[in-house]
Amino acid sequence: MHTVAVLALDQVIPFDLSAPIDTFGWARLPDGRPAYRTRVCSVTADAEVSAGAFTLRAPHGLGTLAEADTIVLPGRSDLSLPLPPGVAEALRAAAANGTRIASVCVGAFVFAATGLLDGLRATTHWRAAAELAARHPAVTVDPNVLYVDNGQFLTSAGAAAALDMCLHMIRRDHGSAVAADAARLSVMPLEREGGQAQFIVHAQPPAPAGTTMEPLLAWLEENAERELTLEDIAVEAGTSTRTLNRRFREQTGTTPLQWLHLARVRRAQYLLETTTHPVERIATQAGFGSPTAFRERFKRVVGTSPQAYRRAFRGAGAV
Repeated sequence: MHTVAVLALDQVIPFDLSAPIDTFGWARLPDGRPAYRTRVCSVTADAEVSAGAFTLRAPHGLGTLAEADTIVLPGRSDLSLPLPPGVAEALRAAAANGTRIASVCVGAFVFAATGLLDGLRATTHWRAAAELAARHPAVTVDPNVLYVDNGQFLTSAGAAAALDMCLHMIRRDHGSAVAADAARLSVMPLEREGGQAQFIVHAQPPAPAGTTMEPLLAWLEENAERELTLEDIAVEAGTSTRTLNRRFREQTGTTPLQWLHLARVRRAQYLLETTTHPVERIATQAGFGSPTAFRERFKRVVGTSPQAYRRAFRGAGAV
């Protein structure tokens, strides 16, 4: 039987720990037998591990990693914690023996600290992506996907994406039928449309209070539904397009038109979440020239279609 070792280090995030345990535990072979044997381990056997609101006791030690076919690394709530002695060495030894290793959410920080992700593409929770990239420049961090499969090494985004990644591994191991049954028990689609980008709050690049761009940014927000050109914006700012572009980038880090496109996408997200207006009407209300242009821009920024976004995020109280 395929053995999965889930490594619980101090300050482990409970959902990151339980998601792979349950998902692999739900997988059944066609004859009804469990597809996986799951073991929770820590630095030493019977070690007490803090999990925030409670403490757990991990029955197995690091030796279990050498016996596992797959190792899962949950995240820790404190990203500044160093790896305990022996953990990196045990993970590198397991990797050298061909063991599959996967991280959940900010468990990518544990994974990257071993050096095993150097030169590879990886993901983590979108809020932590920039920090992961800064700490480990040899890792190519992609904040827009639900998980990354490099073959032997996998990483997932926020905690719920652990379900997507685990279902993907089950399908790799035992085929779509076994994975689909596990997905149904998880009350999850076997494949979710879109990536992590649909869950990111796309804040406008900040402009320091009191900057000369502040009135112009407010005007852009108020007039985002209009068909504005760079020349229109320059006239409102009382400057040339060249000077506008330079000052705008200095104070916001982006260009006027890029800022405007993002403002329109944010307005469209709000309308999709709170109204039942058809997509064509929302395209006009948000300031896009056509429904086609709206759909293309929205998918480029958010990672999914307007209709899929609405299905995922429109509240029950929308009118």
